[in-house]
Amino acid sequence: MTAADWFQLLVAGITQGAIFSLIALGFVTIYRTSRVVNMAQGSFVMLGALFAFSLLNELGWPFWLSGLVSIAGVVLVGMAIYQIVLKPIMDVSLVAMILATIGISILLENLALLKWGGYGKGLPPFTGQSSLWIGGVAIPPQTLWIIGIMVVVLVALHLLGNYTRLGKQMTATATRPMAAKLCGISTGKMVLFAFAISAAIGALGGISIASTVPVAFVSGGIFGLNGFVAAILGGWGSSAGAVVGGLTLGVLESLAAGVMPAGYKNAIAFVVLLLILYFRPSGILGTPSAEGEA
Repeated sequence: MTAADWFQLLVAGITQGAIFSLIALGFVTIYRTSRVVNMAQGSFVMLGALFAFSLLNELGWPFWLSGLVSIAGVVLVGMAIYQIVLKPIMDVSLVAMILATIGISILLENLALLKWGGYGKGLPPFTGQSSLWIGGVAIPPQTLWIIGIMVVVLVALHLLGNYTRLGKQMTATATRPMAAKLCGISTGKMVLFAFAISAAIGALGGISIASTVPVAFVSGGIFGLNGFVAAILGGWGSSAGAVVGGLTLGVLESLAAGVMPAGYKNAIAFVVLLLILYFRPSGILGTPSAEGEA
């Protein structure tokens, strides 16, 4: 392979890593408010893409309107999951909540299979298909959009968590829930708001990635796994760590595709997960207490 080929893989890896970062940010947002590990986060990504596909191609809505309504729809799904399934078992155990979110993920995947079938669905790129060429390396406009969206989401979460009353209430809900209640904070509303934010982030990621690769009902599990690994790799509970972990994982998977058969690509996430848990359980930017900062 030539140097240009390796740089092309690097561009693809950064694009993929930005998607993983968005999914990891969804995991972190919920966890930092509720201590819930939402294994259905990948389903938000899948639903965002498929909702937009239906609105765009079946109802003929404009792309921008299809995207906005899809994000709103996934937010409603996320809020319903919390209110109906997770809220009643919040005080049971962490294992019960994880198993519940896995069950929700399986349910949503099967419902998606019934509605959209087993074939992947794609969306048009946000702003055309003409790539920007730099030294023989093609950079699709969608890549710039995906990276830009990831940066905007990261900055927005940082500002929310550190400079707004609502963000501080969400943090208090996670660190000292009883003390937060005594101070008059509605912890249930804070957790519900965190689920809404994380669902919106997931849906936005799904709409973005569906413009680069088709999204099918099984995509949610794959995206969820990579986002989960990215969150652990960067430092569980850290927004900045989620981005670092996502970009690292995306680049590793892309570069590995240049020297390994394509079928082994998804195994990289499992290998990285095992290595990071063994050598540095706190992640790249994490702390032993798992209380990350944005």
